[in-house]
Amino acid sequence: MFAPRAIAVIGASAKEGTVGQSVFQNLLFNRYTGTIYPINPKYKSLTKLPPMANFHNPIDVIGDAQSDRYRVALEGVLADEGVDGVIVILTPQNMTDIEAIAGVVWETSQHFPKPVIASFMGLYDVSQGVKVLREHGIPHYPFPESAARSLAAMYRYTQWTHRPRTVERRFTVDQDRVKTIINQAIEGRLRNLPEIEAMEVLKAYGFPTLRSSLVRTGEDAVKYAEEIGYPVVLKIVSPDILHKTDVGGIRIGLRSAEEVRRAFDEIMENVGRSRPEATVWGMNVQEMAPAARSAKEVILGATRDPTFGPLLMFGLGGIYTEALKDVSFRLAPIRELGAERMIRSIRSYRILEGVRGEPPSDIDALAECLERLSQLVTDVSEIGELDINPLFVYPQGKGTLVVDTRIILTCNGIEQAI
Repeated sequence: MFAPRAIAVIGASAKEGTVGQSVFQNLLFNRYTGTIYPINPKYKSLTKLPPMANFHNPIDVIGDAQSDRYRVALEGVLADEGVDGVIVILTPQNMTDIEAIAGVVWETSQHFPKPVIASFMGLYDVSQGVKVLREHGIPHYPFPESAARSLAAMYRYTQWTHRPRTVERRFTVDQDRVKTIINQAIEGRLRNLPEIEAMEVLKAYGFPTLRSSLVRTGEDAVKYAEEIGYPVVLKIVSPDILHKTDVGGIRIGLRSAEEVRRAFDEIMENVGRSRPEATVWGMNVQEMAPAARSAKEVILGATRDPTFGPLLMFGLGGIYTEALKDVSFRLAPIRELGAERMIRSIRSYRILEGVRGEPPSDIDALAECLERLSQLVTDVSEIGELDINPLFVYPQGKGTLVVDTRIILTCNGIEQAI
């Protein structure tokens, strides 16, 4: 397992602005998380190195170094149990025996089961040495930064292959209910499920949803609002309208019968003006999500690739999703650890951890939503696209809540019904 505690860089100075410093920066930038620390102090007893040599990592063997110094440095760092990988850098001068140094690199590396890669800087002048390295299987890079990126990639790959294994969780769901909703939509040749039915699909798969009802008149809206209690939200319900905000098709925080009646009329007027051709089924009266300043808005999504199947997406939600583009992707199905890594891999994950005294978000509940979404799009092949935006994530232990969603069916399902 290549999980280096230290990577030795031979032949470069550690001073700021030098090649060695650039190597370190590239290791860190490319997510090398092994500790970088000075090489074993015993190197000070290696009398074959010149007195001016830098005995810390990177080891600077001085510009006029010949093959004997490289052999001493290589044998020393490769024998050190704290070093798991070596980058050998050569910046040749007139007196440098390039082929001899290349020979030392491959000969010495044969005695240790540790990766050794080289970067002989130059082009024509180092070509014979590069030829020796390649003939004996030593990877060579024209620039030290590329060598650093290579070792960092090896490290990340090993970490990934040795990651902990978790199982794919299967939840108890109401597949029959979902199948009924999907079949009715296909028979009606609808590609876009109305939100109220999309919410029913999520509810059948155990997502926490808000109480809601489809109404067709302002008075019916008032009646249901008083049944579930104020405040409420009104949303237009139409198979032709995906983005309700764009057409003025939503009103929130309605606290009285008069506000509900007025909002109903305003929404119908807005939709009639901006989308006169749209088929309107009515209005969705929905309870307001519990107010919580510490609730974070995230987006969960899925799309069906014709080659790879369902692909999951996660990121910060709300109206800034497209602007921030801070999202992660995974192929479904995902396991428990995969869901957690999807969440942790976005740049803004620290916001979910809690900043400036805010409580941490309920990551466990959020991960479960991703797993339920994975099961849904794996079970129901007719779902072509699905967005949950936003999903409110409350403080730790208080769960999540679906606020809005859309589901688009695949063309295949519709075509088969025609």
